[in-house]
Amino acid sequence: MSESSFQDDVLTELGDDKLTEIAGLLGTDTNGARDTVAATVGAMTGDLQQKADADDDDGNEVRQAFAEVTQAPLEGVATLGGGLGGLLSGGMMAGVLAKVSKPVANAVSKKTGIPAPTVARVIEMLIPVLLAVFAKRAAGKAGGAGAGAGAQSAAGAESPIPSPGAVPGAAGAAPEAGGGLGDLLGQILGGGKK
Repeated sequence: MSESSFQDDVLTELGDDKLTEIAGLLGTDTNGARDTVAATVGAMTGDLQQKADADDDDGNEVRQAFAEVTQAPLEGVATLGGGLGGLLSGGMMAGVLAKVSKPVANAVSKKTGIPAPTVARVIEMLIPVLLAVFAKRAAGKAGGAGAGAGAQSAAGAESPIPSPGAVPGAAGAAPEAGGGLGDLLGQILGGGKK
């Protein structure tokens, strides 16, 4: 249920116009496009979750990208380089999503029969939407948890001096916040850690 909630957020953020555009690209109706987007988002978030759980360079990169996403809404528009465009142009998460796009396109292609290059084009359209949903969910989770027990003060313990504009005690305020960031990652993706 949580995972479909994330997919629903992506579909809502995508909007009817983009969904119709994706349907045209796929040569299907909006229901077919919705199904393909759901399958693609599920594959991408599953791959991200798997990579984040790994104790290697890929895992570190994904965790750091999520830490960046969780910091951006907390530090204000200046950090975003003037809005979401800052995330798209230089953000680590955009690079991480681009890295997983080819294997995800191949997997979705195998599952659905849609040619991998077509799925890759859909993923290109989804990346800015995924970034927006990640940022909104991160802001919501950090803001919703506030200074309560859910936020813990893992970031504060590792970094007693918050960066300018950061909310003290917010989960993910430091890229090295191990378990707290992993928990937030699970909440953002909606899947929970296994």
